[in-house]
Amino acid sequence: MKSATVIGTGAIGTSVALALTRTGVSVHLNDVNSTAARTAEAMGAGSLHAPDGQVDLAILAVPPTRIATELARAQHSGLARAYTDVASVKARPHHELLGVSADPSTYVGGHPLAGTERSGPLAGRADLFERRPWVLTPSAHTDQGVLNRALELVALCAGTPVIMEPAAHDHAVALTSHAPHLISSLMAARLEHATDASVRVSGQGLRDVTRIAAGDPVLWREILHANADAVADVLNAYADDLNRVITALRDLADADPAVQKRATTDLEELLLQGNQGRARIEHKPGTSLADLAAISVAISDEPNSLARVFTAVGEVGVNIEDIRIEHSPGQGQGLVELLVHRSSAAELCRLLSASGWTVSH
Repeated sequence: MKSATVIGTGAIGTSVALALTRTGVSVHLNDVNSTAARTAEAMGAGSLHAPDGQVDLAILAVPPTRIATELARAQHSGLARAYTDVASVKARPHHELLGVSADPSTYVGGHPLAGTERSGPLAGRADLFERRPWVLTPSAHTDQGVLNRALELVALCAGTPVIMEPAAHDHAVALTSHAPHLISSLMAARLEHATDASVRVSGQGLRDVTRIAAGDPVLWREILHANADAVADVLNAYADDLNRVITALRDLADADPAVQKRATTDLEELLLQGNQGRARIEHKPGTSLADLAAISVAISDEPNSLARVFTAVGEVGVNIEDIRIEHSPGQGQGLVELLVHRSSAAELCRLLSASGWTVSH
């Protein structure tokens, strides 16, 4: 691929442009938001000048409700030889193509699964897609050369291609992305009118659960509108589980020991299912959370404390797969949670403890 046009310079569009520019592709930027486009250009994502002729690939980085119309407009102007998008909903754009007289043969749907709660071009990163799944949803009309061009895009961005049917993709992201965002938002909404005292005692768990609620409400409104039925199906199942939890919690105070026992069993089953579901989440290609163990190390609230932990772990030759830091302002210390392979956990605990660190596993 020698040339590309990225239409839409938000976080994802700018990240695609940065990744392609890094590999030597000549990237042209197009956005109705001229401020965002100029910012992306200043970041080195590409040029605002229109291409001299057809580019090899046009990437539509616009909300899913605009994919079909933007595709038709770009195709009618002869912008590119092939087209793809990065929207998180796929069935609706595929269905709407024919209604706007777009050519499905030169288009393949795409969705890089590497979002961020931050928005705008300044959230763009050239390495955002590295080793992340990138779903492609070719239709029966998609030309093989167009699919190959999209596969080349994924490779240039260092992503991992995954081929799916549009409807299967939408049901999958409803479960793993869209419904979780709504649930996170609902939890965060409980805090809007909470007392200052309640918010002050919030811990890392609340921060983890509500992190993605910081996403752009306008963008998420459009995503949910485009995938409403699939998200509603997930939430219906979630509501059934929630009602089961509420019933169990109420029944814990029942005078009948048999009712209390059943409530306790229900809670334990749901918590265990949560453990098992969480363990299925892939941490990185070939490694799930079930393969990893968490080691908590107490660190003082002093400069270089975290660096000393990393140095100590590096000296014993253990690879850190991920880290989580829990620290509340005003406290004299915090916890750093190191995720390492289970086979290394016991020995790492022993060696860190021997070096004077306070460790729990």
